[in-house]
Amino acid sequence: MGRAFEFRKARKMKRWSAMAKTFTRLGKDIVMAVKEGGPDPDANARLRAVIQNAKTANMPKDNIERAIKRASDKNTEDYKEVLFEGYAPHGIAILIETATDNNNRTVANIRSYFNKCNGSLGTSGSVEFMFDHTCNFRIPAEGIDPEELELEFIDFGAEEVFKDEDGIHIYAPFESFGAIQKELEERRVEILSSGFERIPQVTKKLEADHVADVEKLLEKIEEDDDVQNVYHTMEEQED
Repeated sequence: MGRAFEFRKARKMKRWSAMAKTFTRLGKDIVMAVKEGGPDPDANARLRAVIQNAKTANMPKDNIERAIKRASDKNTEDYKEVLFEGYAPHGIAILIETATDNNNRTVANIRSYFNKCNGSLGTSGSVEFMFDHTCNFRIPAEGIDPEELELEFIDFGAEEVFKDEDGIHIYAPFESFGAIQKELEERRVEILSSGFERIPQVTKKLEADHVADVEKLLEKIEEDDDVQNVYHTMEEQED
């Protein structure tokens, strides 16, 4: 299996699945999607994807509809997507995706986490190059051969297709999202979830006490309300 498979396996471990505020993050995704492309899912591919992800996360239908209605209000503050880069102790690169309506607050908070945990907040571009920006789709496995699907979707940008207990996963470069989404919809293949991830090109294995130092910083970052996703180059530990 390739790096996408290994990355997904690691992301499913306990600490990642416990990352809080799933509905809050999805609510921000809905606001950004509506502000970008309007409140009609049929005419807004990004909103369609976010709604599907919200349903997969068991977000109540009323919550989804309220978020769309709230985002349609011109007085609703928009969220800006801001990327932060830096280093945890022991040379571990960290990439942080945020959605914020107050960049000054977010910058101050993120900087304080690095300072308190002996890390260093970097400049734009300082670690982003260490991660591949990918898109991904999860579809039902029933009646679909992953190998055949991979061959058929290479022309749309697919780089890795694999099957696990949650279904079939398609990974591709970030810019291939629209083409793959369109093709799956035209084939009437149900998209269970989709999204974007940043996969580290190389990971670093640390001793247990060093892992704890990095975990301390990661946990502080993940608890911040403005943080959507956190990626790093530390090799995940087996339970």
